[in-house]
Amino acid sequence: MRAIVLGIFASFFFAFTFVLNRAMDLGGGSWIWSSSLRYLFMVPFLLAIVAYRGNLVPLLHEMRARPWTWIGWSTVGFGLFYSSLSFAAAYGPGWLIAGTWQITIIAGSLLVPFFGQKIPYKGLSMSLLILAGVAIMQLQQAEVLTVRELLLGIGPVVVAAFAYPLGNRQMMAVTQGRMDVYQRVLGMTLASLPFWLLLSVYGLATVGMPSGNQALQALVVAITSGLVATVLFFSATDLTKGNASQLAAVEATQAGAVVFTVLLEMLLLSAPLPALWSSLGMLLVIVGMILHSYVSHAGNRDAQRKAGEHSVAL
Repeated sequence: MRAIVLGIFASFFFAFTFVLNRAMDLGGGSWIWSSSLRYLFMVPFLLAIVAYRGNLVPLLHEMRARPWTWIGWSTVGFGLFYSSLSFAAAYGPGWLIAGTWQITIIAGSLLVPFFGQKIPYKGLSMSLLILAGVAIMQLQQAEVLTVRELLLGIGPVVVAAFAYPLGNRQMMAVTQGRMDVYQRVLGMTLASLPFWLLLSVYGLATVGMPSGNQALQALVVAITSGLVATVLFFSATDLTKGNASQLAAVEATQAGAVVFTVLLEMLLLSAPLPALWSSLGMLLVIVGMILHSYVSHAGNRDAQRKAGEHSVAL
């Protein structure tokens, strides 16, 4: 239950990503700076935290032992994930991106065979509601967007939805519990810096320097989504490592970001309520999240009961 609560809190802070990325786009800011500044701003905060806890040297030794593994999977889990998500913000409101992002729940379940585990089919079946909700939201939006805008808004989010859990789980497998959550987030942030620096150079050459307002908003995203939400989410996944159904349940809590995004957009951007069909789609996403979590927990309880009966028989 603690992992689920942490996941829900993480979804609230993740919502700032969708809202502020949209705000930066509406203000004329480029997705290049929306994404790269977040991770560049995260570095000093994370360095201070890890150094204060006395865990910086062990992290650097760990990274030195497998530099290309860290760089590769961090580029996938942080670089490919967030640059794609920021790019999509130019083609739809934050709530639509947040809703489509819930595909990551299905993506997380489909990735488990790569880690020697069985696909949690019961939880995955509940994810059909989530997919149905996403489809309804997109159909509603299709009335006002062109095919090109829909593809550019949906495609990058799907890429991000697979990249984030893949990079996260790969680094969990690589570190095997040797690193705490702060070390892992800092390590992946440092290892993804080559990607962000190259993207920044490209930004300077194509769109110029970011405005002061965009830099400030990116700083807020770095603290809320990059630091607080990521640490909360990684802490939740650490509590469930080795259990595919529980891990899927934690990843399902991120559907809460849809609701939080709608509320924050109304509060901060004076955005109107989504239309009726879009609201229905969001409701299906949330119901799918709840059922996904329930089925995952029920499966875990059954597994524990059978293990108990087996130990008694022995």
